[in-house]
Amino acid sequence: MAVIEAPFSRYKLKNYLIVMWILLGAAAMFAYDGYMSRYEWSGRYSFYKKHVVENGGVPDSDMKFNRYSPPFLLAGAAVAAFFYVRSKNRKLTADETTLRTETAAIPYESIESIDKTHFDKKGFFTITYQENGQVRQVTLSDRNYDNLGALLDLLVSKLT
Repeated sequence: MAVIEAPFSRYKLKNYLIVMWILLGAAAMFAYDGYMSRYEWSGRYSFYKKHVVENGGVPDSDMKFNRYSPPFLLAGAAVAAFFYVRSKNRKLTADETTLRTETAAIPYESIESIDKTHFDKKGFFTITYQENGQVRQVTLSDRNYDNLGALLDLLVSKLT
């Protein structure tokens, strides 16, 4: 029998990239307005004139925001990039005897039940299993993993 894999959701991975690029673009835009607009060649001198020169040489709240926000936006982009890199290779794997998640290897013999009541409408199911004498549950969602339907079919066939 072949191994069935459920890779991390492409949708979520693309969302991490989109958020990262939006934050990088916003950081560049605000940094340009906050620091480069004071030069007449910048094309944004009118912004500087309105928010600093006409304000008695003191930056107003808009200019302060444009100067102080880029580091925070860059930090947000770094967090999105971290989540992208961390999640890129995550996957669930089901072979002949075991379901492997990021944190656990669950032998099919230890699975007590699979609650797939909400899988068709909400896209998740819960596996109840025993590990070292303790009853544990893991919930798997199709928002986090692609190909989860095939994995669920295999698990149900192994339990019957």
